[in-house]
Amino acid sequence: MVYNHPQHRGEGFDLQGQEGEVVSLLGEWKGRPISPTLPVVVAFGRYKAHFREDELTALN
Repeated sequence: MVYNHPQHRGEGFDLQGQEGEVVSLLGEWKGRPISPTLPVVVAFGRYKAHFREDELTALN
């Protein structure tokens, strides 16, 4: 559930069942290791959201 989707501002929008593309895995910032809470960045068209690995399902 996200609350900052551009077409659904101010209300919850469930991304479950949506297909996106992993565009980034966050692990470094300015050359230093970091441990982000939501390290996987997924793009759904122009919209990007951050997730934990266990929140995603890989498609073949």
